[in-house]
Amino acid sequence: MSDEKEYANVMEYLYNKNLVLHDTAMFHPVLKFYFIDALAHIDYTLGLLTYTYTSPRNVMSGEYLRWRIDEEKIGDRARFSSFINWLKETHPDRFDRLPFLWQVIYDRNTRANYRSFRIVIDPDQTTPLPAAFFAKAIDEFFNNDFLKSLYSDASLSMLFEEFKRDVITTGK
Repeated sequence: MSDEKEYANVMEYLYNKNLVLHDTAMFHPVLKFYFIDALAHIDYTLGLLTYTYTSPRNVMSGEYLRWRIDEEKIGDRARFSSFINWLKETHPDRFDRLPFLWQVIYDRNTRANYRSFRIVIDPDQTTPLPAAFFAKAIDEFFNNDFLKSLYSDASLSMLFEEFKRDVITTGK
């Protein structure tokens, strides 16, 4: 738990964001799942840095994250990590425009991952990620151009469908 309020301030920054100008029902279902998932991991990691592990807030977030483990294996969701790596290889310019958190968590060449649902960029690092890291991640996920790319008929969604068609279906 942080003695300073820096993580609490970033958490408040997250909760002051909104999607009022976007119809998330029209987001590509896989991209929407991983968008919400990333926000949940940001929220959970910030929660652990702000409150005790046993706070109701962290317990509830942990329960959601336990549920989503099985959910990410359903249908095309299971292909998301492969999609990110395909983007890196075939569309590096588009990969570079993804939120950094998606880049490092799903890139098979990094050691970053979610450990006990917490965001861990460098497993050898023992100090918490700085509050500025989370603020930047939030800004990237709420960037209007990124959000527009999540719609089913938008650029990132079309690339996901191309990936499914060319890589999964035909094995190219």
